[in-house]
Amino acid sequence: MSSPSQQPDAPLAGHVLVQALIEQGVDTVFGVPGESYLAVLDGFHEYRDRIRFIACRHEGGASFMAEASGKLTGRPGVCFVTRGPGATNASIGLHTAFQDSTPMILFIGQVASDQRDREAFQEVDYRHMFGPGTLGMAKWVAEVQDPQRLPEYIARAFHTAQQGRPGPVVLVLPEDMLTAPCSAAILPLARPAVAWPSPADLQTLQERLERAERPLVLVGGSGWTAESCAALQRVAHRWQLPVCSVFRRQDLFDNHDPHYAGDVGIGINPALAKRVAEADLLIALGARLDEMTTGGYTLIQAPRPTPSLIHLHAGAEELGRVYAADLLIQASMSVAALALETLQPTSDGDRAWAGWTTAARADYERNQQAAGSALTAEASTSMDLAAVIGLLNRLLPPDTIYTNGAGNYSGWLHRFHRYTALHQGGRTQLAPTSGAMGYGLPAAVAASLLQCSRWTVNVAGDGDFLMTGQELATAMAHGARRLISLVVDNGSYGTIRMHQEREYPGRVSGSDLHNPDFAALARAYGWEAHRADTTAQVETALCEAIRSERPTLIHLTLPVDVSTSRTTLTRIREAALQRRAQGAADGQ
Repeated sequence: MSSPSQQPDAPLAGHVLVQALIEQGVDTVFGVPGESYLAVLDGFHEYRDRIRFIACRHEGGASFMAEASGKLTGRPGVCFVTRGPGATNASIGLHTAFQDSTPMILFIGQVASDQRDREAFQEVDYRHMFGPGTLGMAKWVAEVQDPQRLPEYIARAFHTAQQGRPGPVVLVLPEDMLTAPCSAAILPLARPAVAWPSPADLQTLQERLERAERPLVLVGGSGWTAESCAALQRVAHRWQLPVCSVFRRQDLFDNHDPHYAGDVGIGINPALAKRVAEADLLIALGARLDEMTTGGYTLIQAPRPTPSLIHLHAGAEELGRVYAADLLIQASMSVAALALETLQPTSDGDRAWAGWTTAARADYERNQQAAGSALTAEASTSMDLAAVIGLLNRLLPPDTIYTNGAGNYSGWLHRFHRYTALHQGGRTQLAPTSGAMGYGLPAAVAASLLQCSRWTVNVAGDGDFLMTGQELATAMAHGARRLISLVVDNGSYGTIRMHQEREYPGRVSGSDLHNPDFAALARAYGWEAHRADTTAQVETALCEAIRSERPTLIHLTLPVDVSTSRTTLTRIREAALQRRAQGAADGQ
């Protein structure tokens, strides 16, 4: 009797892999085709009425799209790339998924088994390359040798990507394994286990909260659902708590809510930074309390913070990793706020900190009203990015998805846009906490293809945009709609230029950019496009984009001197020169 792997009527393992993805609820995958996984591509053709393969123009863009899919839906985004260069190109999306705690699975075609360990064409040892660990790039890396075990590996990959702190998984697929027959049964949908806080921990949390005078909630992380976000809002109202979002997690709490106090990250409102320092109880709900959120571990002092700290996180390995909190609670973000909702205050009426909460909201409102007109007047420009964000707020519906990559330009979006809370359609903010440039456009393309009924807006810098700008072609090839990309062009790697002027005033090197006509470039790809040198021209272009519902790029020009939503390069340079002069005087 022949073994199962030798049964001639069994489907190819590459086809079984596609069937397993369908069983996991996957209907869209992103990738760049390669000869190392032709059997899988044939499987996508076989089941094309149930799952689609989005062919991207670069593996970096494909991996960003898969990561954005994981962020948007809460289920693992899926990416396929070929061996060697394909895998190295895709590593940026994998790193983003790891630092952003996003469920994602990267499938990599591999050389045939009989060629392993000979440095065959494009051969890489991916276990070493992506080595799992607390500072690695994946939660788990495995190579499937036996086609009969392929469904087992896939089910484990989906479980691992979602369990505890979500993150990316890498599965390596030898070419000959994919072309072998596979008769193994496909395993059912992977549902992550849920960790509910213990009654004793909830009781301790309530006791500490009742004794507080200036509490502050920091919400972040992944694994949230529409129900858990709504529960957190009810908890905030019941206890009259001020709630802050951590870096690039602003859509976990409705920014219009009177209990929302702003975001704790890059470009933090100085009044909010002062409030974090003055708090006597911090409740970190899902946040890792990473460098960007804590101001380099100084806004919240590591390893022992001054205020009392209660840290709730889905991953046991994250609790106590950096901060020695007063209370550590392992809890899944899908249920953590629901658990907090079971707590009842011991007395009715206003809490002792009600005034503190009201004042925190007032700080947020003042920060919103401090628009950029003074900066634009100083730089002699009629393009006001604060007003542009105001136009987006006014003209587009509240469930619009906003994406961005890395760069100073994103500070206007983070400061002046009011995100709505996570709802049934998924998140409204897709942005890399890893600080990856080039993320915004692929993320926007993915969001538009996955949820075409919603509007998606990408805000990109000129340097940021050209790292993945070729994905304009992907949007057109696969029928994207209701998609707008704003490209803010100041002819510079603005963040680097800012740091240069701060550390080496007047000594600029390597941060100037020579840019194309972005509107003409977009038209070459089939997009609608407009150039805007004034805020009024942006409004006209936005109205036309909304009317047409076609993918539209708007090229915004801005002087290089407008550095952030709070200052200019001239001010930064002058302050640096003054510090140097003062230092020299003090040294005499």
